[in-house]
This record gives sequence, C-alpha cells and structure tokens, in this order.
Amino acid sequence: MSTAADILQQFSQKRAEMLAQLRRVVVGQSDVLEQILAAIFTRGHCLLIGVPGLAKTLMVSSISQILDVGFKRVQFTPDLMPSDITGTMVLDEPTPGKREFRFVRGPVFTNILLADEINRTPPKTQAALLQAMQEREVSAGQETYKLPDPFFVIATQNPIEQEGTYPLPEAQLDRFMFTIKVDYPTYEDEKKIVALAGRTEPVEMTKVLSAKAILNLQKVVHATGVGETVVDYIIRLVRATRPSDPTSPDFIKRLVDFGAGPRAGIFLAEAGRAFAAMQGEPAVTEADIQKAAIPVLRHRIGTNFQAQAEGMTSEDLIRKLLTVVTPRDEAKYTKSRR
Repeated sequence: MSTAADILQQFSQKRAEMLAQLRRVVVGQSDVLEQILAAIFTRGHCLLIGVPGLAKTLMVSSISQILDVGFKRVQFTPDLMPSDITGTMVLDEPTPGKREFRFVRGPVFTNILLADEINRTPPKTQAALLQAMQEREVSAGQETYKLPDPFFVIATQNPIEQEGTYPLPEAQLDRFMFTIKVDYPTYEDEKKIVALAGRTEPVEMTKVLSAKAILNLQKVVHATGVGETVVDYIIRLVRATRPSDPTSPDFIKRLVDFGAGPRAGIFLAEAGRAFAAMQGEPAVTEADIQKAAIPVLRHRIGTNFQAQAEGMTSEDLIRKLLTVVTPRDEAKYTKSRR
C-alpha cells in the first residue's frame, strides 16, 4: 500500500513528465506552465495576459494534448452570443406530429475550455461563463446541466489592444484563480523559437494523465497540510491589501481603491497546496504562498489615479507588500496563542 510520501513522490514525477512533454513544443515560460498546472490541480481557472505572438494559445493546446481529456477552443468575437458557448434549445420532431425541445450542448461542455481573446466579446456573452466557472453547471430553460469533471476555463487576453474590446468586470475577474502574465522570451529562448519555427513535422506528444488521474491528484493537493502559521500569514497578507483595514501599510491606503476579498485567501491556500504537492512536499510553507501571491492577487487589487501617476501597478504593490508583511516565527506565534 502506497504511503503519503510515495503518493507525493509520484505526483512530483508526473509533474516532471508533463513539463518534459511541454518543453518539446513550448520554449521557456517555465513559471507560466507551472502556474497553469497548479490551477488544473486545484480546479482553478486561469487568465493569460500577453501581447500577440507569445504562444498563449499554443501553451493551452499543448497542455490539452498531454492530458487525456476533452478540449474545446472558442474564439471570442464581438458578434459571439451566449448560446454559442453554453448551447441552445432546438425544436425537434422525433415522431410525426410530436414536437419537443431538445438542448444542444455548446463547447462549454468539455474538460478544458480555451476562451481565446475573452475581452473581444460583449459583457452579455462574457457573463455566460460566470455560472459555468463558479457552479460548474449551465441552466437552459427549466433544466440545469452539470459540466464534466474536471472542468477548467483558460482564457487569453491581449493587454495592449483597446479598440473593439470589453474589459472583464471585477466579479468575473474574481472567478479566475490566477492572472498569469506571459512576458517576452529571453534572448536564448528567442533564438530557439526562431530555429524551431522552420520544422515541418508535427511533434507527437504523449498523454500523461487521464481525467480520473487528474481527479485523484486534485484529492492529493486538497489533502496537503496548511499549518496555522501559514493560514495566519495568508490572512494578514490579504487583509493588508485593503485600504480600509487598520493593518494595511500607508502606501496601500494611499495608492489602492479596493483590495482582495476572502476568495483571494482561499485561492492562496489552494495554490500553496498545489505548489507544495508538485514538489513532493507534504505541507505548505510561507515560500509557497509568496510564490502564489502575484498571480492570485494582481487582478484583485484596484489601484487609483495616484498609483497610475507614480507608475505603480498592482504587481509592484504586491512585491512591496511581501517585504512588509512577513511570516511570523512559529515558536513565538504558538506561544502567543496560548
């Protein structure tokens, strides 16, 4: 019978296998791939933000190729309708003289949904994903249909294009566990990309995990321990992002309009569990939380005009916050709680 340590070791090996397969197609972007895998193992959704040509779509399609699960891609456009995503009711005549409505399922009924350029479609269509992302179900007419398990939305967004786009509302942004910034490659990585661009034969990728295996690994992640001192660190970090909180530093009060809600703390704990489990570690450390802080919090902090005038982004504020809000000494913390 496998022990907890054996299971975590197997988890770490699977992660290494997945990254090895992905590196056959995707050059660099190690942190991005790590964060996408962490979201998958915690049932989370991702928003990839980067300028065109940084292989955002390629990364997601490559991940779908190494997972033995369903994959659908929807190109979001200004004329896309909600029913184009969720599905629609059609009138059937199964027998002469007898008509009945039948629900034709849309592309959202899959395991991995790639919502490409999600900000190019109007809010009405963007909102069609809200129920699917949170409750993992779709309502049509009088019926509610469960989505398959596992289910993830991985959306992409171009940050520089403004014309003909519709920014995602905060309520929908909060549904995403991670906002992942896809940056320009390094010089060496870009050399490899140009060199590989000329190859004509497709890369055959090996399936690493089935849907059942993903669900089992999600249970392993959920069972990873989060100690009381780590929970305390998460709560203090999240509360420090809120300008109205007495514990928040002066630069937050001065530069932030609104901070992160309780869902941020939940996602920080879940992301910490994923990062720890993928490394084969049985418990979450403060370092795991610090690793998750920027992708979890960057879209949950609203900077004001003063921050923009000083050239400070939410990412800059999180980095500064991590130097101010530090982990407590466990022995001293335990003693103070007695």
